[in-house]
Amino acid sequence: MPANILTIDETLRGATRLPPLAPPDARHVRTAELAALVLAGAVASLLTNVVRFRLGIPGSNIVFVAFPIALGFALVPRRGAGTVMAAGAMATTGLLWLGGVRLDGVGAQTSLFLTGPLLDLALRWAGRGWRLYASFVVACAASNALAFGVRAITKVYGLPGGGGGGGRRFAEWLPQAIWTYAAAGLVAGLLSAVAWFHFRARHTRSE
Repeated sequence: MPANILTIDETLRGATRLPPLAPPDARHVRTAELAALVLAGAVASLLTNVVRFRLGIPGSNIVFVAFPIALGFALVPRRGAGTVMAAGAMATTGLLWLGGVRLDGVGAQTSLFLTGPLLDLALRWAGRGWRLYASFVVACAASNALAFGVRAITKVYGLPGGGGGGGRRFAEWLPQAIWTYAAAGLVAGLLSAVAWFHFRARHTRSE
């Protein structure tokens, strides 16, 4: 793979709590790195569509998407890693659908597919410390805001929305969902960043 694709993000590499899968001078993406990213996306899809933690909170699925996606960034701190994880999530979801698995609702699928690419965008301008954490918070909040919008449209127009949101009418669903989607996005972004990244960057030595 060309060196200018999935280049090392030094900010993420210096902040990760885990040993990165690539050495600091790596010019090419290793197979193990791609496998880790695809697996992270697959785990996010499985948590969304198969395990299905029933918290009864609209928008809470973002928590189970953000953690494996953030883990992927911690293991493979490269620009564009989120898009690779999203592709892994899409492929896994497609296989589950072909296998007859009843997929979760359109809101959950929206956050599943968009969180990785939105993190790619947010992390391009991330700095160290609170700015890194803020990038995760902003990206996850934006992902859940889009998920809220998609879910709201399906309810207003009576479109098929699948599981997740239940059969509540829009007027009953909106007062709770409008703040739970926002809160879940903020919390998921912050907790996933804290779980896998140091607030203060570590000084790494070249191998």
